[in-house]
Amino acid sequence: MQRKAYVPGVAALIAALLAGCTGGSGSGDTAEDSKPGDAGTTTAAAQPGRYLTLPEPCGAISNDALDSLLPGIGQLTDEDQREQAYAGESTLTYNTDRKVGCRWKVESTDATDHLLVDLERVVSYDNSVSDDSKATELFAIKVADADLPEPVTSATPTESASPSASGSASPSASATSTSTNAASASASVSPDADADAESAAALQPRLLDGLGDEAFLDDELNAAGSTAQQRTVTVAFRTSNVIVTIEYVEQPRTLGTAPDSKEMQDRARKLASQFAGAFD
Repeated sequence: MQRKAYVPGVAALIAALLAGCTGGSGSGDTAEDSKPGDAGTTTAAAQPGRYLTLPEPCGAISNDALDSLLPGIGQLTDEDQREQAYAGESTLTYNTDRKVGCRWKVESTDATDHLLVDLERVVSYDNSVSDDSKATELFAIKVADADLPEPVTSATPTESASPSASGSASPSASATSTSTNAASASASVSPDADADAESAAALQPRLLDGLGDEAFLDDELNAAGSTAQQRTVTVAFRTSNVIVTIEYVEQPRTLGTAPDSKEMQDRARKLASQFAGAFD
């Protein structure tokens, strides 16, 4: 089903930011962080970002966390293979002060799990634009690209019918009302169905609170050809001038099965919170 984009204020934010941002993109791997000066102006340079370096992601995740995210590690009997699985593999980068990443892939008897952690330190090369503002602009574009669906809201309960002008209803009207109410009650959705709907709404892709300065979660379930369904959960957040993206993928080995959405979201959000705490 095609998503209905829901990005409140993002379009206006991007337009406003782009109007004042004429410098190069903050995603390039350039060693120099300094903003270009202008000998003909006395305007003060915008503030640099809070962070000047990035942690090394392959060594930033505990073995306990990897055991939860990648259950296949516990099934490895060879010690060298297990150590290699814990170590992960660094992603290609040309400047570790600006962009770093690490990926893991582990197979188990039940599924194959992938984990990717990507960290980017944004630097603005426009003397009038702060690093934080540039990072805010880039994150807004990232949210727009995620194409988050519109939040699901519960239906407003139907209000009771107003009493008659005389203040009382006739016996026949009361009987009719009682019959109608009974029929409505029997046709109402069961509590279990309501709970299921609320649970599904709570797990939909969405903006997140309490994670960095701003954050979002995406959750996609795709059929992987003729095999089992593959689920990808992405949690991304911005803290000052750093953008952290966690991509967690699981594909079961059994046909006709799908990974549990809540379980994967909980694991990815827990890892994201650990990274956010490290920056704080």
